Amino acid sequence: MDPLTEKQIRSSFVNCSKGEAKRLKLPLDFAELPWPDLDFVGWIDPGAPLRAHLVVPRPDGPTGITLRVPGTRNTSAVKSSLCGICLTAHASSGVALMVAPLAGPSGREGNTVGMYLCADLACSLYLRGKRQPWMRPRQYEESLSLDEKVARAMGHLDGFLTKITAGA
Repeated sequence: MDPLTEKQIRSSFVNCSKGEAKRLKLPLDFAELPWPDLDFVGWIDPGAPLRAHLVVPRPDGPTGITLRVPGTRNTSAVKSSLCGICLTAHASSGVALMVAPLAGPSGREGNTVGMYLCADLACSLYLRGKRQPWMRPRQYEESLSLDEKVARAMGHLDGFLTKITAGA
């Protein structure tokens, strides 16, 4: 992914107001993000830990969405859960149901769509083996190349974005 500026990120959001996009906090390590290893940028808002953000490069420019993160939840280190984007297996605490308001009038009326995602939104790093899920050192063996895994993950993410932006 090509590096994005703060202005590009803030202007990319489709499911929140311009004021909300202006007030969101960028990742604390924004200046050190590993851009070559990222397929999209995702982070938990340091100023609002129950809010997360994703910015995805698309042919017509970056698309940003804001998500609600669940509060405390009962989790188990024994049970496994899969991220809906990268299909990384985590202990159930490593995956969270994140919910996004729909873009446009439908979202202002409270309509949302959700997806189970890596709780730290580091799918790109899991795909590349640069990060390992907590308590899940061994992952399922796949015969797909990295490019094929990335294409699959981006297809899943694009489907989620399409659901969010369909009403706009």
